[in-house]
Amino acid sequence: MKFTFTEKKIKVPEEVKEYAERKVGKLDRFFRGDSMAYLTFSSERGRYRVEVTIENNGTFYRVSELTGDMHASIDSACATLVGQIRKNKTRLEKRLREGAFDKAANDEFPTAPVTEEGAFDIVRNKRFPIKPMTTEEAILQMNLLEHEFFAFKNIDEDNAFSVVYRRNNGGYGLISDEK
Repeated sequence: MKFTFTEKKIKVPEEVKEYAERKVGKLDRFFRGDSMAYLTFSSERGRYRVEVTIENNGTFYRVSELTGDMHASIDSACATLVGQIRKNKTRLEKRLREGAFDKAANDEFPTAPVTEEGAFDIVRNKRFPIKPMTTEEAILQMNLLEHEFFAFKNIDEDNAFSVVYRRNNGGYGLISDEK
């Protein structure tokens, strides 16, 4: 597992980084192939926040913990990640297609260039490969990332571009490209 550490408005001692690397590194046993772990440390009103994001074969696991002790935040984040990984890995393997965790994004799909106009200020630009998957897998990925929507290529609709989103009154919505 490869690690990337980010510090926001706080200086984290090397011993804490090594501790985090040992604890999060133990999660590598759940994955096949190389994984990336992104750890962000920050401080809010005397409490310590640790955000851990693990990426493996296009699947992301993210958790954020805030406690009074940096070590406790790391421990809590790891415990939450173990629960997420076990719950969702079992669900994907049973309910969806076989080998869902083995398949990586095959191609990197270019995105259209973003142009700025006077009234619209783009403050962040992300590029990522859009992975072919089922609607259920996209909803699961959206929930793992704790996002309100998720874009993907829908296998069930001949790889049409689709977006799933969380509805305000509960449930999910699906927007698909018309072919």
